Amino acid sequence: MPLTKLTQKEIKEDPEQQLRNFKRTKDFLVAIDTDGCVTDNMNGKQVLIFHPQYLEFYQLWGIESYFRESAEYYNLFSIHRGCNRFLATQFILKALAARKDVAVAAAEKGVMLPEIKPLDDYISYCSRNNLGLGNPSLEKFLATRPLNLALYKLLGWSEAVNRTFPFINTKILPFDNVRESLKLMAENADVLVVSQTPYEDLVNYWEAQGISGHIQIIAGQEMGNKTHHIKVVKEAGGYEDSKVLMLGDGDGDYQAVKENNGLFYPIPAGFEPEAWRKFPERFELFLKGEYKGEIEDKLFSEFSKVLLTTPPWEEPGYDHKKAYRENQEIRKTLYARLYPNGRLLVM
Repeated sequence: MPLTKLTQKEIKEDPEQQLRNFKRTKDFLVAIDTDGCVTDNMNGKQVLIFHPQYLEFYQLWGIESYFRESAEYYNLFSIHRGCNRFLATQFILKALAARKDVAVAAAEKGVMLPEIKPLDDYISYCSRNNLGLGNPSLEKFLATRPLNLALYKLLGWSEAVNRTFPFINTKILPFDNVRESLKLMAENADVLVVSQTPYEDLVNYWEAQGISGHIQIIAGQEMGNKTHHIKVVKEAGGYEDSKVLMLGDGDGDYQAVKENNGLFYPIPAGFEPEAWRKFPERFELFLKGEYKGEIEDKLFSEFSKVLLTTPPWEEPGYDHKKAYRENQEIRKTLYARLYPNGRLLVM
């Protein structure tokens, strides 16, 4: 069953239809994340797109180091890695508002932190109405309060991110062994992409890299969270718990499949090549019913040590400049390679 693309009208009116109407063709179901899992674009999309766009929209350049440090923690290095952009922004703003050193720096530079209430209200609205967090639902929320300028700015930032994303994303190839692994998956299972990236960006990437022929459905942020994606397709296809596998690089991926009683194969940040190199032999164990238990538990134990649970600014002896410099080479390398004229603070 080849990948069928949704139209813009379908995305706005009923983006979940492809999930509800899914027809099972194999006994096994594999759900796979994209950013940071199939492709090494997590650092690039955050450091080069999400963060500078937010700094520009809200004129936070005066506290750039504090914003980047907080944004990188939640989006890249913590257990929240890979969460929805609006949830990540909520985490970031709450963290910045709670820090005395940020308040001092903001006052010295004449920087005003963004108001968090409009974002909180939007997230609550989506939760109450069972809507995915994304631009279509933000537009619906905006229609209920059309004079709220803060929401227009939030939507403008999110749209700017989407417009910029392809210029960076398409330059980053999938990890080695991804193509071979996808072919193996498609031969033995129905394959579903689950992500908190917008649907159109996902389709564009998978098609541009020539790997969309191995998947049947792409589910983006407009279709809800990853737990919901897996739940709807699993129920539509009637897959057994032990025959559902999720590949991901974040704790949210693990939670998504475990809430659906499936199994998890981690692609740990920093260890992606090894995870993909060993995937075929471990996938064979999954197909034989021998992956659950000791092997899955061991891999998850190793994976759980990679992502942080406490932000650096809450650690004893924290020094902001030192903490910012720890990831400075990552930023400098990305800018030099993909955005040489971009604005970046180097300490």
